[in-house]
Amino acid sequence: LALVAPGRLMANVPLECLLEDSDIELNIYYAVGDEIDPLEIPEHDVLFVAVGESVANMRILDSWLPRLARWPKPVLNNPLHIRRVARDTASQLLHSLPGIAMPPTLRMARRQLEEIVQNDNGITRDIDFPLIVRPVDSHAGHDLHKVDSRSELADKLVSMPGGEFFVSSFVDYRSGDGLFRKYRVILIDGQPFACHMAISSHWMIHYLNAGMADSPEKRAEEAHFMIDFEREFAVRYRTAFAEIHQRMGLDYLGIDCAETADGRLLIFEVDPAMVAHSMDPVDVYPYKPACMQKLFVAFRAMLIRAAEGAALGAN
Repeated sequence: LALVAPGRLMANVPLECLLEDSDIELNIYYAVGDEIDPLEIPEHDVLFVAVGESVANMRILDSWLPRLARWPKPVLNNPLHIRRVARDTASQLLHSLPGIAMPPTLRMARRQLEEIVQNDNGITRDIDFPLIVRPVDSHAGHDLHKVDSRSELADKLVSMPGGEFFVSSFVDYRSGDGLFRKYRVILIDGQPFACHMAISSHWMIHYLNAGMADSPEKRAEEAHFMIDFEREFAVRYRTAFAEIHQRMGLDYLGIDCAETADGRLLIFEVDPAMVAHSMDPVDVYPYKPACMQKLFVAFRAMLIRAAEGAALGAN
């Protein structure tokens, strides 16, 4: 049983993608009311909290905490821990860990940013220009800006929506060839799995705007990343992934990341609601189905372990 919130795709963990063609029966329950009728809850072996972190969703999760604390079946992705993935909270938890680079992030009101425009001092001891500024609850690069000066910040604020923003320092993560590389990794019970890799000449990378389908060279590099992930990337950042799993405390978690010049894992975002799928055309991405299947098999195994553990406990 998946507990979900109303909203667009990224409002929840996309379980339909993770369980495509699976023998796991998936039932969806929308958490929309303060009261629930037990008769409305489908029979299930495991409850997976698929609700992603956002201002609206945290209100839903907070209202469900007392119920989930008494839930008769195993609960995966404890909602108490989901609030940890908020950008400012995640940066506090992760930025000082060994092998990890994650710039401190502040949650600031529009008024505070307007004051910064008028102020000649630095933002804080740890945050200064160039800045990355985005509205709270924005995703997929919407209204995300890199600003190099106070005048540029003033210009962007005119068109940026919202009353609160996440602000952090920009980290130049270009590789030696001048290109930016961004990786998506999924942690399942703490074990990392490759989801995709995007390569771009622009710092703001999203898989759909990186031109991967148009470049055999980029796809060859992604194929190497995914096929050899367990022997290379996962080994290189084994300690970092273990630390992230321990600090975040979630059974299922997505990580968007890069590599710094000094060999650390640069964390952009951690979020269970990141999209992981196997819908890319096989003729263009022949290496993806087998790699993604590893992730799907591990997700299924996690559900089975939770269900079987509960059954053993009942006996």
